[in-house]
Amino acid sequence: MFENMNESEARAKILSQVAEYCERYHARKPYREGDRLPYASRVYGAEEMTNLVSSALDFWLTAGRYSDEFERGLAQYIGVPFCSLVNSGSSANLLAFAALTSPLLGERAVGRGDEVITVAAGFPTTVAPVIQYGAVPVFVDVTIPQYNIDPSALENALSERTKAVMVAHTLGNPFDIAAVKKFCDTHNLWLIEDNCDALGSEYTLGGKTARTGSFGDIATSSFYPPHHMTMGEGGAVYTRDPLLHRIVRSMRDWGRDCVCPPGRDNACGHRFDGQYGELPRGYDHKYVYSHFGYNLKATDMQAAVGCAQLARLDGFTEARRRNFEQLAEKLAPLADRLILPEAAPGSRPSWFGFPMTCREGIDRERVVRRIERDGVQTRMLFAGNLIKHPCFDGMRASASGYRVCGGLENTDRIMRDTFWVGVYPGLDGGAVDYMARTITKAVREES
Repeated sequence: MFENMNESEARAKILSQVAEYCERYHARKPYREGDRLPYASRVYGAEEMTNLVSSALDFWLTAGRYSDEFERGLAQYIGVPFCSLVNSGSSANLLAFAALTSPLLGERAVGRGDEVITVAAGFPTTVAPVIQYGAVPVFVDVTIPQYNIDPSALENALSERTKAVMVAHTLGNPFDIAAVKKFCDTHNLWLIEDNCDALGSEYTLGGKTARTGSFGDIATSSFYPPHHMTMGEGGAVYTRDPLLHRIVRSMRDWGRDCVCPPGRDNACGHRFDGQYGELPRGYDHKYVYSHFGYNLKATDMQAAVGCAQLARLDGFTEARRRNFEQLAEKLAPLADRLILPEAAPGSRPSWFGFPMTCREGIDRERVVRRIERDGVQTRMLFAGNLIKHPCFDGMRASASGYRVCGGLENTDRIMRDTFWVGVYPGLDGGAVDYMARTITKAVREES
């Protein structure tokens, strides 16, 4: 097959055949009524598959040229200088919070017993790192129909131990960044943006429009298949702060002090001439550890897929907005039965889903069962109320486990009455129209 070919020619032949294979066997089929409509799915083409095979042919496997390209591209897209690719969005949240515990941050470092303001109406891995590092989550309520943190609750949640606010942009809808950022700036608190469900969302602050993930001290993304773009598994941590970036890289890469790229020895020229801790002078800097870290890197094959997906991201975002608007228009007549979602003022969301809350007299369980029966996949708003879950059973007996500030009435209502459907870019107008008809039928049968 490769006779009389050099390596470059052989690679080109393989990748051409891979592209043909993808177009023949992986082409997305047009929607036909009766097809099951998932809440999310990967959308990809020949570029992703040829990048994946190209990376495999390199056989570098761990982070390499595609990882570097992806980190540069995502940082530019978000509008920040620093980005670190990791193996999942949950790892990104872990790493973002862990970075704030570094002793390099001095008095601003988050320590055991320090408090972090967050919400219970969300995904558990936004909160899990706070607990795992011995800090105390302080839960406040959210608003409906934005489904984000209620900024009016922040001042009452503040204590002398508060060090940070860590919250997500729910289903792509930005939280009130102006209010939350002002609160954090006033009280010298860290702001962690969980941007895992909001890649591509925009917010206008002080007359300037920027993408979510660029407003906080540190932010995260997830590239799990249902998200705005995918590399199978994967995530990222990004920041404007060079010190936080250095800490993130250290903790991501085993906690080491050395910043030389993997596979390159002594790029800094000072591998054997430093003094670190109580180690012998000149101890190999590649094996000096300034943090208790992890190995949270992604593979270059994942990054190769991510590079192709990143090139599609603007198109994905527009498709999500288009599908959301179509669904909102079709469901508007149900506003007396369902609370329909609203974008945060000053925002332009890249919607992850279309959330709805059943009004009084509408039973969510029966509505959802009918919608699912007719082939439209639904989801709850993640945990609903996280502190009601079994993982919190043992913490309720501990006075220092967590704190609730004020009531969580909206959070509890979301737990009881809210569900959502997808608006991912693989849905065409016919599919969205069917979703709208299915939801309308289910709700009207209930009422």
